[in-house]
Amino acid sequence: MLNHILRRLLIALPSLLGISVVLFTVLALAPGDPFDELATNPNVPPEVRMMLRAQLGLDDPVWQRYGHWLASMLRGNWGFSFVSRIDVDRLILQRLPVTIVVIGLSQVLAIAVALPIGILAAVRPYSWFDRIASTFAFVGFSLPTFFTGVLFILFFSIHLGWLPFVYRSDIAATGWQFLWEHFKQTVMPVTVLALFQAASLMRYVRSAVLDVIRLDYVTTARSKGLAEHKVIVRHVVRNALIPVVTLVALQMPAVFGGAIVTEQIFRIPGIGSLLIDAIMRNDTPVIMAVTFVFACLVIFFNLVADIVYGWLDPRISYG
Repeated sequence: MLNHILRRLLIALPSLLGISVVLFTVLALAPGDPFDELATNPNVPPEVRMMLRAQLGLDDPVWQRYGHWLASMLRGNWGFSFVSRIDVDRLILQRLPVTIVVIGLSQVLAIAVALPIGILAAVRPYSWFDRIASTFAFVGFSLPTFFTGVLFILFFSIHLGWLPFVYRSDIAATGWQFLWEHFKQTVMPVTVLALFQAASLMRYVRSAVLDVIRLDYVTTARSKGLAEHKVIVRHVVRNALIPVVTLVALQMPAVFGGAIVTEQIFRIPGIGSLLIDAIMRNDTPVIMAVTFVFACLVIFFNLVADIVYGWLDPRISYG
Protein backbone atom coordinates (compact mmCIF):
# COMPACT_ATOMS: atom_id res chain seq x y z
CA MET A 1 0.00 0.00 0.00
CA LEU A 2 2.75 2.45 0.96
CA ASN A 3 4.67 1.72 -2.25
CA HIS A 4 1.49 2.30 -4.26
CA ILE A 5 0.91 5.68 -2.57
CA LEU A 6 4.51 6.71 -3.21
CA ARG A 7 4.23 5.70 -6.88
CA ARG A 8 1.03 7.71 -7.28
CA LEU A 9 2.63 10.74 -5.68
CA LEU A 10 5.63 10.48 -8.01
CA ILE A 11 3.28 10.26 -11.00
CA ALA A 12 1.34 13.28 -9.70
CA LEU A 13 4.40 15.54 -9.54
CA PRO A 14 4.75 16.02 -13.35
CA SER A 15 0.99 16.63 -13.55
CA LEU A 16 1.11 19.32 -10.87
CA LEU A 17 4.16 20.88 -12.53
CA GLY A 18 2.38 21.05 -15.89
CA ILE A 19 -0.76 22.48 -14.28
CA SER A 20 1.28 25.15 -12.51
CA VAL A 21 3.00 26.14 -15.79
CA VAL A 22 -0.34 26.54 -17.59
CA LEU A 23 -1.97 28.45 -14.71
CA PHE A 24 0.97 30.80 -14.25
CA THR A 25 1.29 31.52 -17.97
CA VAL A 26 -2.43 32.23 -18.39
CA LEU A 27 -2.49 34.55 -15.38
CA ALA A 28 0.70 36.31 -16.46
CA LEU A 29 -0.65 36.96 -19.98
CA ALA A 30 -4.15 37.92 -18.84
CA PRO A 31 -5.15 41.59 -19.17
CA GLY A 32 -5.16 43.78 -16.08
CA ASP A 33 -2.55 45.04 -13.65
CA PRO A 34 -2.65 44.72 -9.85
CA PHE A 35 -1.09 48.18 -9.63
CA ASP A 36 -3.84 49.95 -11.57
CA GLU A 37 -5.17 51.46 -8.34
CA LEU A 38 -1.74 52.84 -7.48
CA ALA A 39 -1.47 54.37 -10.94
CA THR A 40 -4.61 56.43 -10.34
CA ASN A 41 -3.63 57.40 -6.80
CA PRO A 42 -2.02 60.86 -6.82
CA ASN A 43 -0.41 60.21 -3.43
CA VAL A 44 1.81 57.44 -4.86
CA PRO A 45 4.70 58.81 -6.96
CA PRO A 46 5.48 56.99 -10.23
CA GLU A 47 8.98 56.12 -9.04
CA VAL A 48 7.55 54.37 -5.97
CA ARG A 49 5.21 52.37 -8.18
CA MET A 50 8.07 51.38 -10.48
CA MET A 51 10.20 50.38 -7.50
CA LEU A 52 7.42 48.13 -6.18
CA ARG A 53 7.02 46.49 -9.59
CA ALA A 54 10.76 45.85 -9.72
CA GLN A 55 10.81 44.37 -6.23
CA LEU A 56 7.97 42.01 -7.06
CA GLY A 57 9.47 41.12 -10.45
CA LEU A 58 6.35 42.05 -12.44
CA ASP A 59 8.43 43.40 -15.33
CA ASP A 60 10.55 40.24 -15.68
CA PRO A 61 9.90 37.69 -18.46
CA VAL A 62 7.18 35.13 -17.75
CA TRP A 63 9.58 32.18 -17.58
CA GLN A 64 11.77 34.00 -15.08
CA ARG A 65 8.80 34.95 -12.91
CA TYR A 66 7.60 31.34 -12.97
CA GLY A 67 11.03 30.14 -11.87
CA HIS A 68 10.97 32.55 -8.92
CA TRP A 69 7.43 31.44 -8.02
CA LEU A 70 8.30 27.73 -8.20
CA ALA A 71 11.44 28.18 -6.09
CA SER A 72 9.46 30.13 -3.52
CA MET A 73 6.71 27.47 -3.45
CA LEU A 74 9.27 24.73 -2.83
CA ARG A 75 10.56 26.76 0.13
CA GLY A 76 7.03 27.13 1.51
CA ASN A 77 6.61 30.76 0.44
CA TRP A 78 3.29 31.14 -1.42
CA GLY A 79 3.78 34.79 -2.29
CA PHE A 80 2.44 38.10 -1.09
CA SER A 81 -1.08 39.42 -1.67
CA PHE A 82 -1.07 42.73 -3.55
CA VAL A 83 -4.45 43.71 -2.10
CA SER A 84 -4.50 42.36 1.46
CA ARG A 85 -0.81 43.14 2.05
CA ILE A 86 -0.20 39.84 3.86
CA ASP A 87 1.30 36.47 2.92
CA VAL A 88 -0.91 34.32 0.69
CA ASP A 89 -0.57 31.19 2.83
CA ARG A 90 -1.69 33.14 5.89
CA LEU A 91 -4.63 34.57 3.95
CA ILE A 92 -5.72 31.10 2.77
CA LEU A 93 -5.40 29.60 6.25
CA GLN A 94 -7.68 32.34 7.57
CA ARG A 95 -10.42 31.40 5.08
CA LEU A 96 -9.89 27.63 4.83
CA PRO A 97 -11.58 26.47 8.09
CA VAL A 98 -14.94 27.99 7.13
CA THR A 99 -14.86 26.39 3.69
CA ILE A 100 -13.83 23.00 5.08
CA VAL A 101 -16.72 23.07 7.57
CA VAL A 102 -19.29 23.97 4.91
CA ILE A 103 -17.94 21.55 2.28
CA GLY A 104 -17.38 18.73 4.76
CA LEU A 105 -20.82 18.94 6.33
CA SER A 106 -22.51 19.24 2.93
CA GLN A 107 -20.76 16.13 1.62
CA VAL A 108 -21.56 14.12 4.76
CA LEU A 109 -25.20 15.16 4.47
CA ALA A 110 -25.30 14.40 0.73
CA ILE A 111 -23.88 10.90 1.20
CA ALA A 112 -26.13 10.22 4.22
CA VAL A 113 -29.19 11.12 2.11
CA ALA A 114 -28.17 9.65 -1.26
CA LEU A 115 -26.93 6.22 -0.17
CA PRO A 116 -30.04 4.88 1.62
CA ILE A 117 -32.47 6.47 -0.84
CA GLY A 118 -30.52 5.21 -3.87
CA ILE A 119 -30.24 1.70 -2.44
CA LEU A 120 -33.94 1.48 -1.53
CA ALA A 121 -34.92 2.84 -4.95
CA ALA A 122 -32.82 0.14 -6.64
CA VAL A 123 -34.09 -2.65 -4.41
CA ARG A 124 -37.66 -1.68 -5.35
CA PRO A 125 -37.31 -0.40 -8.92
CA TYR A 126 -40.26 1.40 -10.51
CA SER A 127 -42.17 1.42 -7.23
CA TRP A 128 -43.84 4.56 -5.91
CA PHE A 129 -40.83 5.21 -3.68
CA ASP A 130 -38.48 4.92 -6.65
CA ARG A 131 -40.59 7.26 -8.78
CA ILE A 132 -40.92 9.90 -6.06
CA ALA A 133 -37.20 9.73 -5.22
CA SER A 134 -36.23 9.95 -8.90
CA THR A 135 -38.54 12.95 -9.41
CA PHE A 136 -36.98 14.82 -6.51
CA ALA A 137 -33.52 13.87 -7.78
CA PHE A 138 -34.24 15.24 -11.26
CA VAL A 139 -35.55 18.46 -9.74
CA GLY A 140 -32.57 18.66 -7.37
CA PHE A 141 -29.78 18.54 -9.94
CA SER A 142 -31.76 20.60 -12.47
CA LEU A 143 -31.85 23.63 -10.15
CA PRO A 144 -28.51 25.45 -9.73
CA THR A 145 -27.29 26.32 -6.26
CA PHE A 146 -27.66 30.06 -6.78
CA PHE A 147 -31.39 29.56 -7.43
CA THR A 148 -32.06 27.23 -4.49
CA GLY A 149 -29.92 29.48 -2.30
CA VAL A 150 -32.11 32.48 -3.08
CA LEU A 151 -35.25 30.38 -2.47
CA PHE A 152 -33.94 29.31 0.93
CA ILE A 153 -33.16 32.92 1.85
CA LEU A 154 -36.63 34.11 0.79
CA PHE A 155 -38.43 31.34 2.69
CA PHE A 156 -36.37 30.62 5.83
CA SER A 157 -34.84 34.06 6.40
CA ILE A 158 -37.22 36.69 5.05
CA HIS A 159 -40.61 34.91 5.25
CA LEU A 160 -40.14 32.80 8.40
CA GLY A 161 -37.22 34.63 10.01
CA TRP A 162 -35.70 31.41 11.33
CA LEU A 163 -32.17 31.56 9.91
CA PRO A 164 -29.71 34.38 9.17
CA PHE A 165 -28.80 34.73 5.49
CA VAL A 166 -25.49 36.57 6.02
CA TYR A 167 -22.64 34.57 7.52
CA ARG A 168 -20.91 36.35 10.40
CA SER A 169 -17.49 35.32 11.68
CA ASP A 170 -17.48 37.90 14.48
CA ILE A 171 -20.22 36.42 16.69
CA ALA A 172 -19.86 37.86 20.19
CA ALA A 173 -21.55 34.93 21.98
CA THR A 174 -19.64 32.24 23.88
CA GLY A 175 -20.18 28.62 24.87
CA TRP A 176 -23.27 26.83 23.60
CA GLN A 177 -24.76 30.07 22.32
CA PHE A 178 -21.70 30.56 20.10
CA LEU A 179 -22.08 27.03 18.66
CA TRP A 180 -25.82 27.50 18.16
CA GLU A 181 -25.38 30.77 16.28
CA HIS A 182 -22.74 29.20 14.02
CA PHE A 183 -24.98 26.18 13.44
CA LYS A 184 -27.91 28.36 12.39
CA GLN A 185 -25.90 30.33 9.86
CA THR A 186 -24.38 27.20 8.29
CA VAL A 187 -27.70 25.33 7.89
CA MET A 188 -28.74 26.95 4.62
CA PRO A 189 -25.41 26.89 2.71
CA VAL A 190 -24.72 23.31 3.81
CA THR A 191 -28.23 22.18 2.81
CA VAL A 192 -28.11 23.94 -0.56
CA LEU A 193 -24.82 22.26 -1.49
CA ALA A 194 -25.87 18.90 -0.04
CA LEU A 195 -29.18 18.72 -1.92
CA PHE A 196 -27.50 19.48 -5.23
CA GLN A 197 -24.83 16.81 -4.68
CA ALA A 198 -27.24 14.25 -3.21
CA ALA A 199 -29.57 14.48 -6.22
CA SER A 200 -26.98 13.32 -8.76
CA LEU A 201 -25.33 10.92 -6.31
CA MET A 202 -28.65 9.20 -5.56
CA ARG A 203 -29.25 8.43 -9.23
CA TYR A 204 -25.72 7.10 -9.58
CA VAL A 205 -26.11 4.86 -6.51
CA ARG A 206 -29.41 3.54 -7.85
CA SER A 207 -27.86 2.71 -11.21
CA ALA A 208 -24.82 1.02 -9.65
CA VAL A 209 -26.94 -1.10 -7.30
CA LEU A 210 -29.25 -2.14 -10.16
CA ASP A 211 -26.24 -3.33 -12.17
CA VAL A 212 -24.92 -5.44 -9.30
CA ILE A 213 -28.18 -6.82 -7.92
CA ARG A 214 -28.85 -8.76 -11.15
CA LEU A 215 -25.51 -10.59 -11.18
CA ASP A 216 -25.25 -14.34 -10.69
CA TYR A 217 -23.39 -14.31 -7.39
CA VAL A 218 -26.23 -12.30 -5.81
CA THR A 219 -28.70 -14.95 -6.95
CA THR A 220 -26.40 -17.62 -5.51
CA ALA A 221 -26.25 -15.81 -2.16
CA ARG A 222 -30.03 -15.72 -2.03
CA SER A 223 -30.30 -19.40 -2.96
CA LYS A 224 -28.10 -20.25 0.04
CA GLY A 225 -30.78 -18.87 2.31
CA LEU A 226 -29.14 -15.62 3.36
CA ALA A 227 -31.47 -12.94 4.63
CA GLU A 228 -32.30 -10.26 2.07
CA HIS A 229 -30.75 -7.42 4.09
CA LYS A 230 -27.48 -9.39 4.39
CA VAL A 231 -27.44 -10.03 0.66
CA ILE A 232 -27.95 -6.34 -0.03
CA VAL A 233 -25.40 -5.07 2.48
CA ARG A 234 -22.64 -7.66 2.07
CA HIS A 235 -22.86 -8.64 -1.58
CA VAL A 236 -24.61 -5.81 -3.42
CA VAL A 237 -23.84 -2.50 -1.75
CA ARG A 238 -20.15 -3.12 -1.16
CA ASN A 239 -19.50 -3.91 -4.83
CA ALA A 240 -21.83 -1.20 -6.09
CA LEU A 241 -19.98 1.45 -4.07
CA ILE A 242 -16.78 1.10 -6.13
CA PRO A 243 -17.99 3.31 -9.04
CA VAL A 244 -19.74 5.57 -6.52
CA VAL A 245 -16.42 6.20 -4.78
CA THR A 246 -15.01 7.37 -8.11
CA LEU A 247 -17.87 9.82 -8.53
CA VAL A 248 -17.52 11.20 -4.99
CA ALA A 249 -13.74 11.55 -5.35
CA LEU A 250 -14.06 13.42 -8.65
CA GLN A 251 -16.91 15.57 -7.33
CA MET A 252 -15.04 16.85 -4.27
CA PRO A 253 -12.90 19.41 -6.16
CA ALA A 254 -16.03 20.36 -8.14
CA VAL A 255 -17.85 20.93 -4.84
CA PHE A 256 -15.15 23.41 -3.85
CA GLY A 257 -15.78 25.17 -7.15
CA GLY A 258 -19.54 25.10 -6.60
CA ALA A 259 -19.03 26.52 -3.13
CA ILE A 260 -17.72 29.70 -4.76
CA VAL A 261 -21.26 30.58 -5.83
CA THR A 262 -22.80 29.51 -2.52
CA GLU A 263 -20.28 31.53 -0.53
CA GLN A 264 -21.12 34.60 -2.59
CA ILE A 265 -24.86 34.14 -1.95
CA PHE A 266 -24.55 33.74 1.81
CA ARG A 267 -21.52 36.06 2.18
CA ILE A 268 -19.38 33.29 3.65
CA PRO A 269 -15.74 34.41 4.17
CA GLY A 270 -14.25 31.26 2.66
CA ILE A 271 -11.90 30.25 -0.14
CA GLY A 272 -14.54 30.86 -2.82
CA SER A 273 -15.16 34.48 -1.85
CA LEU A 274 -11.39 34.96 -1.56
CA LEU A 275 -10.90 33.73 -5.13
CA ILE A 276 -13.67 35.94 -6.52
CA ASP A 277 -12.29 38.98 -4.71
CA ALA A 278 -8.77 38.21 -5.99
CA ILE A 279 -10.04 37.89 -9.59
CA MET A 280 -11.90 41.19 -9.38
CA ARG A 281 -8.78 42.96 -8.08
CA ASN A 282 -6.19 41.16 -10.26
CA ASP A 283 -4.48 39.76 -7.16
CA THR A 284 -2.55 37.16 -9.17
CA PRO A 285 -0.57 35.55 -6.28
CA VAL A 286 -3.84 34.69 -4.51
CA ILE A 287 -5.50 33.44 -7.73
CA MET A 288 -2.48 31.26 -8.50
CA ALA A 289 -2.35 29.80 -4.99
CA VAL A 290 -6.08 29.00 -4.74
CA THR A 291 -6.33 27.43 -8.21
CA PHE A 292 -3.19 25.40 -7.53
CA VAL A 293 -4.76 24.17 -4.29
CA PHE A 294 -7.81 23.04 -6.30
CA ALA A 295 -5.48 21.10 -8.63
CA CYS A 296 -3.82 19.43 -5.64
CA LEU A 297 -7.27 18.47 -4.35
CA VAL A 298 -8.00 16.60 -7.59
CA ILE A 299 -4.80 14.55 -7.17
CA PHE A 300 -5.44 13.96 -3.47
CA PHE A 301 -9.02 12.73 -3.80
CA ASN A 302 -8.10 10.42 -6.67
CA LEU A 303 -5.49 8.89 -4.38
CA VAL A 304 -8.09 8.53 -1.62
CA ALA A 305 -10.41 6.80 -4.11
CA ASP A 306 -7.68 4.27 -4.99
CA ILE A 307 -7.19 3.45 -1.31
CA VAL A 308 -10.93 3.01 -0.73
CA TYR A 309 -11.12 0.67 -3.76
CA GLY A 310 -8.82 -1.80 -1.99
CA TRP A 311 -10.97 -1.72 1.12
CA LEU A 312 -14.20 -2.30 -0.80
CA ASP A 313 -12.83 -5.01 -3.09
CA PRO A 314 -9.97 -7.16 -1.69
CA ARG A 315 -9.33 -8.50 -5.19
CA ILE A 316 -7.74 -5.15 -6.11
CA SER A 317 -3.99 -5.50 -5.68
CA TYR A 318 -1.52 -2.65 -5.13
CA GLY A 319 1.54 -4.72 -5.81
